[in-house]
Amino acid sequence: MMRLLLLAFALALPARAAPPRHIVSLNLCADQFLIRLADPGQIAGLTRLSHMPDMSPIAAETARFPTVGSSAEALLAAQPDLILTGWSGQADPAVHAGLRTQTLVVPPANSYADIVSQARLVAKAVGHPDRGEALIRQMDAELALIPRTGRGRTAADYQRHGYLSGTGTLMDDMMTRVGLRNLTTELGLPMLAHLSLEQFVAHRPNFLITGTGKARDLGSAMISHPAIAGIPRLRLPGSLADCGGPSYPLAIRLLADQLRQKR
Repeated sequence: MMRLLLLAFALALPARAAPPRHIVSLNLCADQFLIRLADPGQIAGLTRLSHMPDMSPIAAETARFPTVGSSAEALLAAQPDLILTGWSGQADPAVHAGLRTQTLVVPPANSYADIVSQARLVAKAVGHPDRGEALIRQMDAELALIPRTGRGRTAADYQRHGYLSGTGTLMDDMMTRVGLRNLTTELGLPMLAHLSLEQFVAHRPNFLITGTGKARDLGSAMISHPAIAGIPRLRLPGSLADCGGPSYPLAIRLLADQLRQKR
């Protein structure tokens, strides 16, 4: 009788949806989550940028996976049943007409809290929610070991044409995490702020956060201007700065280690 009752109970439960079998990522930031949370056999394609070390911190891991574009032809050839995108409408609408597929938007992360939410979102979508929780625990443990070596000093992420990352951005979150004060916060500037070179010199921060530190064109030439050449630099490559994701603790560790050496 007990077996019959258990069988009846099991049959009454709603059927659990099967995990997707062919997943494509069209977003560089989503690539990181897909590599960490999905089975290798589930991954049908990643972005081309994922194979570029200057752009992706997981380039070595992604080399064995195919890349795929966002055109209808490319996606129809990949036959995905789940597509990860960075914004709504990134995948060609014709794909949905030709395939039975779902699209999951993985929005940009502006904080570590956003990264945690993304991990849970993607882990559930690929059918492995337990891996999402394991990843979060791992990131929490790594971050707990990183000291706040900024000691309240000021820093600025001075970018092309004089723009800076302000309050509410991922870079601002990273600065706060290592104990730095964002220059834009001190000046009461918005999320996307602008300072002329003269204004920047007048409010000179303790540190300037840059990528390679080399000016590639006129837009980025100001980072090499003699007026700010003496400001100590914190190097954070674009592969770690542009996306929130599992590489976040690595970016924090890199900043903290550099700050420890700059007394």
